[in-house]
Amino acid sequence: MIKTIKYTTLSYIFLICTLPFHAPATEVLSNSELKRAVKTKTPDAIALFRELLSLPNDTHNPEDIKQLSNWLIKAFSQRGFKAQTLDMSGSPLVYAERINPKATKTMLVYLQADGQPVAPSAWQQPNPYRAVLKTQTDNGSWEIIPWSQLNNRIDPNLRIFARSASDSKGPIAQFLVALDILNEQKILLNYNLKIIMDTEEEIGSPHLPDAIVAHKQKLQADLLLIFDGPPHNSNQPTVALGARGIATIQLTTFGAYQPQHSGHYGNYAPNPALHLAQILGSMKSQNGRVIIPGFYDGVNLDDELKTRLAKVPDDETKLKAQLGFSSHDKVGNTLQESIQYPSLNIRGMNSGWVEQQARTIIPSKAIAELDIRLVQESNPDRLIQLVKKHIEGLGYFVIDRLPTHEERMKYPYIVTMKSRSIYGSFRSEPHSLAGRVAIEGMTSFYGQKPIILRSGGGSIPIAPIVNTLNIPAAIVPSVNMDNNQHSPNENIRVGNFLEGIASIASVLNQQL
Repeated sequence: MIKTIKYTTLSYIFLICTLPFHAPATEVLSNSELKRAVKTKTPDAIALFRELLSLPNDTHNPEDIKQLSNWLIKAFSQRGFKAQTLDMSGSPLVYAERINPKATKTMLVYLQADGQPVAPSAWQQPNPYRAVLKTQTDNGSWEIIPWSQLNNRIDPNLRIFARSASDSKGPIAQFLVALDILNEQKILLNYNLKIIMDTEEEIGSPHLPDAIVAHKQKLQADLLLIFDGPPHNSNQPTVALGARGIATIQLTTFGAYQPQHSGHYGNYAPNPALHLAQILGSMKSQNGRVIIPGFYDGVNLDDELKTRLAKVPDDETKLKAQLGFSSHDKVGNTLQESIQYPSLNIRGMNSGWVEQQARTIIPSKAIAELDIRLVQESNPDRLIQLVKKHIEGLGYFVIDRLPTHEERMKYPYIVTMKSRSIYGSFRSEPHSLAGRVAIEGMTSFYGQKPIILRSGGGSIPIAPIVNTLNIPAAIVPSVNMDNNQHSPNENIRVGNFLEGIASIASVLNQQL
């Protein structure tokens, strides 16, 4: 069930008067002009969005990505861009550019195009790739209603349900309609505009770093903007100036070759689940701090930074109640302080059987999947080596493959450790070109400064772009928090969809 959230933006698109919109051919659109333009474009925007949502975009299906890439190339070509796919291993990187001969600056935009796979039976609609419009009933459930409900006065709390509605076809559609508005009002951007559309984000963008290096000259820019994700949990307008990176570790411990009867061999055969639990328990204190020496090295939050972080309006009492716990981990004093540090998280464990399948056995192996969220001050290879050194210090023989029989006979404690650094973190300053454009664009539209996050807690594959091109970056969110991304019944709130068009247009309308 999705709970209705009160949205606190200063004004909503759907309240705009219905007078025809004829903006003067000025260099900058005002707040009211943008809103009226979005009101006029709403039918076209919904039609374009529904068409885009109808295209399957599972990264694991090359035919999906081919058809989606062709659609994107056509959509940007129709808007005056030179569009193509760039050669790279794996799925293609879709690229579009519109060059202004008089421009001295270039903006690069990152958009995600691929989506998570779907399990149709888990969705409360006939086809996850055939968008439906829904309204929330008095009992909190959602029911399908005709699209004609959007023909008159628009209820902003209606939702569009489809795979990638928010993550991330929503921002693509918003971006395209924002371009249409600026084009139709003859707004000439004073910069070159380049767009890259990632079709492998949901699998960690493994080929993106090499593609950025290979096409570095073509992608040269002065700033990077990312239109992606939801805002701060207060649902107020937000700009994030960074994101954490991510690395993963898999740990496997071993007992006998096969599960053994716990009566016949209990107190005799070693239990790999116990060994794994002891390893994991030795890495962190009960209050959640990593106790591996050196893990937090380099991260120092001075008083000035703590004051800046404290300006983010987190209602942590309400947040804990919503999430269902009474006390947070003691890495930082607040949520914003906590995400400035690297994290070591157990994301999954497996050994034996549980619940109705529980058996009186000693498992033959135990597996844990970990992730490390990275910050600017942390090197992923160094942190992975710290974890390995710590496990070795507990007396384990650590290898990156299955142990041989000879190794089983020689070492009483064995761990197979496999690791992968997926991508790093990035962080820019508010006064950087990316920070200024994003913040001023949002301020211009909303009439007040957005919430400014030093770093979001999640991870996106932006660091390779920032580092290779040596440019600042900022994230401009445009979808609702409670959107069920990656899950069945993904959705976008109609009010957020329309408002996002205007806010993106406002950001693009800034002078560089």
